[in-house]
Amino acid sequence: MPDYESQVREVFPELDAIDNPALSEKVVEAWTLGLERGGWQHIEDIPYAWNIHEVTNVEHVRGVTRIARQSATEQRDFHGADPDMDVVVAACLLHDVGKCYEYVDFVDDEQLLEPDRTYATEEIPHSLSGYALAHEVGCPLAVQRAIPHFIGEIPTRTMEAELVKSANAASSNAITQSAMGITLQEWVDEYSQTQN
Repeated sequence: MPDYESQVREVFPELDAIDNPALSEKVVEAWTLGLERGGWQHIEDIPYAWNIHEVTNVEHVRGVTRIARQSATEQRDFHGADPDMDVVVAACLLHDVGKCYEYVDFVDDEQLLEPDRTYATEEIPHSLSGYALAHEVGCPLAVQRAIPHFIGEIPTRTMEAELVKSANAASSNAITQSAMGITLQEWVDEYSQTQN
């Protein structure tokens, strides 16, 4: 079995930006559990999207985290708001952990060990399975509710949830444009199984 915990710590240096060590450990635990159940050889084998394999999910998650942190800093320094940075970083790092389950059917078999079909399926959108993973490992409710990022999944959105959602859109737009020459909305209209 791969050392998933070490993989997660290695690819996400942003874990160090979480001040609460217990929360940082919950993020690692959620990813480790997702990778184990998904049966992945390596965390960097998970693609950004089922049909965009040139960019990894890790690259996207890191991009979302970087964008959201910068936006949160502007909200604090320029507007005087007070976003919870630990919640922002943890939720960004976890917002696509559900792809460990959703994308097993879209990669070559040699990238996988033995997916647990109780979890590993495209039936449940990754934002919901990511929420479930965060809940299962005991992430605070503020982090859990910032993970679902499709419209309507969480009726009352916090500032931290909006940061995750907008940073996700910004990173996704950059990826779809560079990989396919289209906007995120064009990708959603053409390829998404879940409307954003």
